[in-house]
Amino acid sequence: MKIVALLDACVIYPAPIRDLLLSFADAGLFKPKWTIEIHDEWTRNLIENRSDLEPKRIRRTVDMMDEAFPDALVEDYENNLQALELPDPDDRHVLAAAIYAESKYLVTANLKDFPLDQCLEHGINPIHPDDFTLLLLESSMEVAFECFKQMVARLKTPPQKIEQVLETLEKCGLVKTAEYLTRLNQRENLAF
Repeated sequence: MKIVALLDACVIYPAPIRDLLLSFADAGLFKPKWTIEIHDEWTRNLIENRSDLEPKRIRRTVDMMDEAFPDALVEDYENNLQALELPDPDDRHVLAAAIYAESKYLVTANLKDFPLDQCLEHGINPIHPDDFTLLLLESSMEVAFECFKQMVARLKTPPQKIEQVLETLEKCGLVKTAEYLTRLNQRENLAF
């Protein structure tokens, strides 16, 4: 059975992390899940923080995500919302959606907002995106590395080299992932 992972708004918001995760999902390494509320949160924050981006362009990204992964959108998960306890009650919708979607992982950079013991009660493992992408890389190294290279090749505005993308991923908090991909890239370059 494929790994099911709910992606929190904080991991969809940064384009480099979103691109890597969705590239891995597109290759079948995991099955992504999100909600309209998660989409609303990351797009609202992106519009607030990046006045140079047109809201229509961001909306197009949401539409493309939903179209590429038609079964990713979790709905009707609100029934058990009130019963969930988290440090920030505003985050209960994320855990509720992960439970309803039968996710194994809740991928979030805000681990403090999703205490392990409270999530494990529901069979959900909160995991940092760096650890999650590393898990996918280690479990399907060749496929994941090929996905990464294809993702880099798709970057056209501006075009980027693998080293530049690795540096960006590191700056976004995917330090272990960038190190692992760097080693794979060096090994591949030495093979030629």
